[in-house]
Amino acid sequence: MFTLTPLEKEALTLSFWVSLWAVVASLPLGILCAWLLARRRFIGKSLFDGLIHLPLVLPPVVVGYALLVAFGRKGFIGAWLYQVLGVSFAFNWKGAALASAVISFPLMVRAIRLSLENVDRGVESAASTLGAGPLRVFFTITLPLSLPGVLAGVILAFARSLSEFGATITFVSNIPGETRTLPLALYGLTQIPGGEAPAFRLCVISVLIALATLIISDALARRIDRRMRG
Repeated sequence: MFTLTPLEKEALTLSFWVSLWAVVASLPLGILCAWLLARRRFIGKSLFDGLIHLPLVLPPVVVGYALLVAFGRKGFIGAWLYQVLGVSFAFNWKGAALASAVISFPLMVRAIRLSLENVDRGVESAASTLGAGPLRVFFTITLPLSLPGVLAGVILAFARSLSEFGATITFVSNIPGETRTLPLALYGLTQIPGGEAPAFRLCVISVLIALATLIISDALARRIDRRMRG
């Protein structure tokens, strides 16, 4: 019978916790950014789009270092957060969640944006003509019609957060029980003698989780799309 070791349970639990918070915290901003890119024209839109997708092309270590400079205890944002609010992102799970959110954010925005662009604008116009305000149109028509894309973006971001390594280890290090997520645990095992077998187990677990996430994402998106099409 396949049973998890304490290290595997700890890494899995922390990975799911970090990924969950990364997605939940970034989803409202992701929807807003996707809506701006899909529906609005403004000066600097190309630059805004580029900044959002920058984590996709930057080395994750660079992203992690930038987060350390900005959100570390002595960072220009992190110092203020710690002194005023008592919140610290450095070397704890909140920092791991922040790193995962930044890395996965472009995937979320892209999926939601594509879905918003495919929403029939005529339905929105009809609702506005009947007296619905912009917010009501968005929450009762636009957002429900783009739900498959939102769901796809959420699951893709969650899966990417589960696999995040470079930015996390640079920003919050590899601390057991605090920041040692699944990829970091696997990396740690490859650095010690006799760690090949448990490292291989974690590798298999990572592959299975990634495949399951993608399959579930596709199945849910198809099901929601069929329901919305009647």
